[in-house]
Amino acid sequence: MLKGLKAELRQLLADRIRELYGLDLSPDPEIPPRRELGDLAFPTGLQLSRTLRRPPRAIAEEIISGIEFPSYVREVKIEGPGFLNIFLERSQTAGHLASAPILIPESAAVEKTIVEHTNINPNKAAHIGHLRNAVLGDVLARTLRALGYPVEVQNYVDDTGLQLADVIVGFLDLRKLSIRDVEELPEPFDYYCWDLYGDVGHWYAEDPERESFRRKTLQALEDNSGDRATLGRLVTRRIVARHLATMRRVGTTYDLLTYESSILGLSFFDRAFDLLKEKQAIRFERDGKNAGCWIMPLSDSPQFEGLEDPDKVIVRSDGTVTYVGKDIAYQLWKFGLLGSDFAYRYWEEEGVWESTVDGSEPHPSFGSAHRVINVIDARQSYLQKIVRAGLERLDFSAEAERSIHFAYEMVALSTAAAGQLGFEEEAESGKALEMSGRKGIGVKADDLLDQLIAKSREEIARRNRELADDELDRLARDIGTAALRFFMVKATTTRIIAFDFDEALSFEGESGPYLQYSLVRARNIRRKLRAAQLEDVVTAADMAAIPSELWSDDLWDMVLNVAQIQERVDAAAATLELSIIARLALDLAQQFNAVYHRHQILHESDPNVRRVRLAATQIFAQGLTTLCEILGLPQPRRM
Repeated sequence: MLKGLKAELRQLLADRIRELYGLDLSPDPEIPPRRELGDLAFPTGLQLSRTLRRPPRAIAEEIISGIEFPSYVREVKIEGPGFLNIFLERSQTAGHLASAPILIPESAAVEKTIVEHTNINPNKAAHIGHLRNAVLGDVLARTLRALGYPVEVQNYVDDTGLQLADVIVGFLDLRKLSIRDVEELPEPFDYYCWDLYGDVGHWYAEDPERESFRRKTLQALEDNSGDRATLGRLVTRRIVARHLATMRRVGTTYDLLTYESSILGLSFFDRAFDLLKEKQAIRFERDGKNAGCWIMPLSDSPQFEGLEDPDKVIVRSDGTVTYVGKDIAYQLWKFGLLGSDFAYRYWEEEGVWESTVDGSEPHPSFGSAHRVINVIDARQSYLQKIVRAGLERLDFSAEAERSIHFAYEMVALSTAAAGQLGFEEEAESGKALEMSGRKGIGVKADDLLDQLIAKSREEIARRNRELADDELDRLARDIGTAALRFFMVKATTTRIIAFDFDEALSFEGESGPYLQYSLVRARNIRRKLRAAQLEDVVTAADMAAIPSELWSDDLWDMVLNVAQIQERVDAAAATLELSIIARLALDLAQQFNAVYHRHQILHESDPNVRRVRLAATQIFAQGLTTLCEILGLPQPRRM
């Protein structure tokens, strides 16, 4: 809402500057550091002073002398060295804010954005790091959709890769199980595979020649032939179903599952490979350590300058395709540059579309995006650069520019959380515990969620002894979900975060439950007013009629913060720094809780004062509700 007011005032000033001086200048406003300096400040006089060779205050006076400002501007003052300080008419502005959506989607038609996230190897249970990826990807998709962008969310399943191959080796060559045996293993199947994956790593270490089983399995998966490929399909299906169930627990869903086997089965890579050869973007190595491989030489690219080995293998000497080779083909498909498409089927039990190689069902339009955002941790930055380089070498420079890597740092456990989850030795070290799938050190996502929900239930039961078990369970799930999601988003993506149960679940700290509690508190005010037969809602027209002097500065600051939601969400989407949204939600909640204690509503005897306080509370609830929806935080009725 403030974004629109700024744009209107900016245009007024730009028109006046052109009229007076024949100059094209569209000044950007600042937010003054103190409320007594107004609500917006345009440094217009300063900006023109050097060009016009006149005192900035004199220029500022000349500019405003011929402008008729809109009715929502109460006063304009010239402050300091030529700032135009705007004081808004508080009641009228509040009424306008209450009558309009907090977020106004882009009016112009915009092209589709594909957001690819989660991408868990189908070899074991999801872990805590996967939760951060899924939550960041989901919040990004929610943010873009709230701003009016068409978004398609994809989850890439690497069902022909090393990790799955190792689990198949574990079943067939280490444990000597049949396909029927694996079919009959009970749930949680992904937990069984978690342990098996670690055991296979130790088994290889005992005798490196055993890795020949891995190579044989990889080839079978790529060729889609024999018992190893059959078992690969079985394991993938069972594991992916478990992953989807885990992610649903934190409110994350997908539009399309894309399988690496489909990319190979439909010869996507073959098409990409032909294009790369045609453009001489790759070459066949006859000598050296990469003999027999197709490589992409990158030494002439500035972004790869200084690397000890700048040549990236695309096809190995045994004919298998590397991850990056398949990723280039997939990225080309995402932009609609392959001239080919998947077949599709709907996975009814899981409620999601998935790629396949034949028997396509009538389906929504997938792929052919204008922009692609891949949510992958920062350790994959090098490979993401190679994917972009592949597009550039194929003369798809514009698409390479719109291939965006949303990088983030990893998740560790605080020493307290490590101890609570059974890592006593690591907890005693005094250092955050980092995850390692190969070493078997990790926290399964479902175990973490179970602990969060159990701890939430204890806290709710302590505060609300009268609640029935089913409501306790529901509230515990809502609060646990909010705790997890907010913790994963609130830190900047450049920070490694150490997950801590007490911090995540705090009802009074920087947490998801704190936001939920603040929203419940605001909504309870209306319930109590109704019970007392007092006015429990202020219409936009009534807000505009409130005497402006009744707006105390702290109430007004909170309203202005809500008015800035559009710009902050815009900034989060543009920079991919979603913590901006989380921080704004926290700031709003802290402001509300401060004014809640300073400004009584229910027991205020003056109806006009009560009305202005209720109006501010309504606007706060409207704003925080919008932010909670973007962050994916459940909004319980009570806590």
